[in-house]
Amino acid sequence: MSIEHWDRIYSTRAVESVGWYEPDPLVSRRLVTEAIARGAGSLVDIGGGASSLVDHVLDLGLERIAVIDISEAGLEVARRRLGPRADEVEWVVGDVSSMADIGQFDIWHDRAVFHFLLDATARRQYARLAERTIPVGGEAIVATFAADGPERCSGLPVHRYEPEALAEECGPAFRLTGSVRYLHHTPAGIAQSFQYATFDRVALA
Repeated sequence: MSIEHWDRIYSTRAVESVGWYEPDPLVSRRLVTEAIARGAGSLVDIGGGASSLVDHVLDLGLERIAVIDISEAGLEVARRRLGPRADEVEWVVGDVSSMADIGQFDIWHDRAVFHFLLDATARRQYARLAERTIPVGGEAIVATFAADGPERCSGLPVHRYEPEALAEECGPAFRLTGSVRYLHHTPAGIAQSFQYATFDRVALA
């Protein structure tokens, strides 16, 4: 993934105009809220950038919230928006397909990254980081473009998934527990098919 590509987008375009913009990330918010109701106490938002999900979870009683993104410029948009409350969040600049460790979190949420990972090695490294990050009993929420979704996003090619194919990529440490189809409408009015897959982190034999 290109740091320069994403820094350029965040530095030259208003967040409200980019294709992935959601004023209220409704599906993500619902799935995270359900995980918290089941006992989760911490959340890491993978590729969160300028997403408003963090705004909505600050008052849900989580003990720890982190946002990781490859673009410092994207994180800065979110920090400015939150103002003093930005101090309640851990902001980490990094590429999760190559990071060794980010600590442990009960909820791994990703609406932005996995479908950009075209290299099989990068996908394996992502999955292994998730395995190290989420304790047994924790949950992963991963959204990707669905099989009938767009083939490119923000000028980059993507890999489209159905839940079962995504589960194969995640490996045996993750058990698919559900999926949600979602039709996202970009600020320009273009419909994009997403699928959200949810996983339990399970013990390996």
